[in-house]
Amino acid sequence: LKDGFKVKAYVHFVGRTIVYKERGEIMLLKFAQALEDLAKVEEMPRLEGKRMFLMLTPKASPKK
Repeated sequence: LKDGFKVKAYVHFVGRTIVYKERGEIMLLKFAQALEDLAKVEEMPRLEGKRMFLMLTPKASPKK
């Protein structure tokens, strides 16, 4: 994020843990909240197969 790159964070559900989708979403949202001074959420958490993704983009332009 500090270099100006986007970040894709994900939670991988293994086996029967797919039952706890809401826990994965809460975990990703807490991660985004912890980085709110550096990044903003580009895409809210979404489920694709057994992975839940979250896209973050840097708030400020990279400093060279």
